[in-house]
Amino acid sequence: MSVKAPAALPHMTTAAPGWKSDKHKMSVLGVVAVMFLTMVFDGYDIVIYGAILPTLLAEPHHIGHLAPAVAGTLGSYTMIGILFGALGAGAIGDRIGRRKMMLAALAWFSVGMAMSAFSTSIAVFGATRFFTGLALGVITAGGGAVIAEFAPAHRKNMFNAIGYAGIPFGGVIASFSALWFEDIISWRGLFLIGASPILVILPLAWFLLPESPRWLTAMGRTERAREICRRYDFPEEQFTREEIVKLDHDGAVVKKQKIGLAAIFSRTYLLATILIGGMSFMAIMATYGLNTWLPQIMQINGMSSDGSLYSLVALNAGAALGALAAAKIADVIGAKPVIIVTFSIAAVCMFAMPYLTAAPLMYTAIALTGLGVTGTQILIYGLTSNFYPTRARQAGMSWAAGFGRLGGIAGPAMGGFIIALGLGASDAFLVFAVATVIGAVATMFIPTRKRS
Repeated sequence: MSVKAPAALPHMTTAAPGWKSDKHKMSVLGVVAVMFLTMVFDGYDIVIYGAILPTLLAEPHHIGHLAPAVAGTLGSYTMIGILFGALGAGAIGDRIGRRKMMLAALAWFSVGMAMSAFSTSIAVFGATRFFTGLALGVITAGGGAVIAEFAPAHRKNMFNAIGYAGIPFGGVIASFSALWFEDIISWRGLFLIGASPILVILPLAWFLLPESPRWLTAMGRTERAREICRRYDFPEEQFTREEIVKLDHDGAVVKKQKIGLAAIFSRTYLLATILIGGMSFMAIMATYGLNTWLPQIMQINGMSSDGSLYSLVALNAGAALGALAAAKIADVIGAKPVIIVTFSIAAVCMFAMPYLTAAPLMYTAIALTGLGVTGTQILIYGLTSNFYPTRARQAGMSWAAGFGRLGGIAGPAMGGFIIALGLGASDAFLVFAVATVIGAVATMFIPTRKRS
């Protein structure tokens, strides 16, 4: 005689495996959604300059006469800002918290994009690009740390990929916006679209983005961490279990274990930190170089003006979709082997691209290249945010994003010099292909993750 299990009562809810409750799941998804939307505008900023660059080159009345080499350098101003912003994010995030840091960065970014829209000279445009880059650096470095501190262990790579997939998705939006609306609202209107987060995303983040209980615990504010756990139904035993960093009466950190930059450059993490920086440098060099110059490179290769902009769509769509698929695999086998494969895919595609003549093959190769450069960078952020403990996580992300932005400075400038020298598309793709090969080799030597 068998006995049937009692049916669940209508008011009862059953959480999915790995979740404490449905409320816990929805709270985390809200955080990831905010990070995704924030990253959309990061990607929009990356691509919109490259999308409107042919207009600025051809029509000097906008901001002045722009030579290719100068245009490449101008594109690097944003990267310089991102470099300083990302490196500063570690200190900012550890001092004021993840929530305040992200809210301030969203407002700062919006102001910077609006200032760029009203620029009337190369000097002013460059200055506003640097100003905007400071906020982007904070957003890029802080986003991964935020996601890592809320996501459950079985979804860390996937949720990180969803958040950072906003970058290539924003690139797709920028490409289509340039195709469809530039003739109507001009390039200045396109930059004003980039200023909209202060009206849309900032209010959303205000309600959906709580302070990280892990950070509060690491700062010794355990009671506040528990309060947030209760409010959002986060599992308290997980979110408040890390060691407490004690504070003196002045609020200064007092702890025997190293924190922040001192931790990531300690003996325990030094090799990994150097290699992660190298990986990020190579991926971002190729990402920003291609997003800035791909339309121009494809036009040199015989593609039409509209077709060249569609190449940006393919590049970023491939990055977004490919990164999500790759992250799912990374949650099973780890991020390191997946990164090696995606770097390698990009290298093969870029070596082959100058010899592809059929449009379907060319766009497929471009999409796979997007997976291998921008998509790989998304995976690198996931690897980095999960490699370091809470006391070093923001610093680790700042290092990966900040040092990587040196590649973001080099990529657009290098593309500009290649074009200025009159070299062909094969030379440009060769440079970026070699970068991905170096990135794959660096990844191979990343040591096994440690905790101290």
